[in-house]
Amino acid sequence: MDTENLKIQIKTFFGLEQILAEEIKKLGGKNVEIKNRAVNCEGDLGFLYKINYSARTALKILIPVFEFKAFNQHQFYNKLSAIAWEDYMSVDQSFAIDSTVNSETFKHSQFVTLKMKDAIVDYFQDKFHRRPDVETKSPDIKFHLHIDRELVTISLDSSGDPLFKRGYRKDQGEAPINEVLASGMLQLAGWDGKGNFLDPMCGSGTLLIEAAMIAMDLPAQIFRRRFAFQNWANYDADLFSKIKEVRINRVREFTGKIVGYDIDSGMLYAARTNIEAAEMEDVIELKTKDFFESKKELFPLLMVFNPPYDERISINDEDFYKKIGDTFKTNYPNTLAWLISSDLEAVKKIGLRPSRKIKLFNGKLETRFLQYEMYEGTKKLHKIEKE
Repeated sequence: MDTENLKIQIKTFFGLEQILAEEIKKLGGKNVEIKNRAVNCEGDLGFLYKINYSARTALKILIPVFEFKAFNQHQFYNKLSAIAWEDYMSVDQSFAIDSTVNSETFKHSQFVTLKMKDAIVDYFQDKFHRRPDVETKSPDIKFHLHIDRELVTISLDSSGDPLFKRGYRKDQGEAPINEVLASGMLQLAGWDGKGNFLDPMCGSGTLLIEAAMIAMDLPAQIFRRRFAFQNWANYDADLFSKIKEVRINRVREFTGKIVGYDIDSGMLYAARTNIEAAEMEDVIELKTKDFFESKKELFPLLMVFNPPYDERISINDEDFYKKIGDTFKTNYPNTLAWLISSDLEAVKKIGLRPSRKIKLFNGKLETRFLQYEMYEGTKKLHKIEKE
């Protein structure tokens, strides 16, 4: 493997590609290209370590190592059998395979995954008279198999566990938002740690923690214990240690406020547990408060939240979204607010025209991330005041 000029593919969620590309450019990626739910770039081994440790909107980071065309399962197996697998793992290491298949020829991802597993095991058996172990939960080496029609791409997964697993979530709460999606939403909303932040329906606290990490410029994986690249034969522990040290030296003090409201004591308990795990008790403030009875207390203020919507949590109150709009208009003048929802009919009841709409997916749910600008008086008057 040429460790100076690695071709790298970074997976993300739909709608976050541009945010991820900007992150990768800032971290020093070369030839950055935006793809569907992914960003491609080039860099050396140190850069690979750096993006695994720092990129907030990356889900997994792959290094494509082999590409070929196969028109039937025999060709598929034979071409896999010709790969020098000892270049990527030893017979003493366990391995696992993730697969994504979009093909008329290879219709079942489970079948081709088993076929690839057989090819690797048979290769080691023939060459070394020993078989490596397949370990699905915590393998030493993780491969990614991608088939698009007849084109087969084999990649090394440098991350291991998906990168949304930050290491601070100890209590799930009900219907938590994915950490990568939360960070992407905050960056789309323009949160940079200047000013104050409010999540008025904070649930188990993911948006609050991600907001604090951005505000302090903490690396996304500061709490992670292990990456898959640490099991590679070419792993450079000193280099990774230096990269972490340089990155941690950039952490900054945050002088604003990050506040979360919720009316559910169980959710606040979950949030508190996660905030403690993230060592953010001094940065994030939690309050038992009903958003609909709250008033703006922080100036300036950015609000981002993930209100309940029917597919995740049932809402008994038909006027729920109308109350959100009323609270915006009455109690939060001169505020920028963003919310995510899959209930596109219900959000119309907010009674305000969103100034931006961004299509995102929360799991398999298609959602809209909506921006509302509340002005005291009219937009025109507000513009005059600003001038």
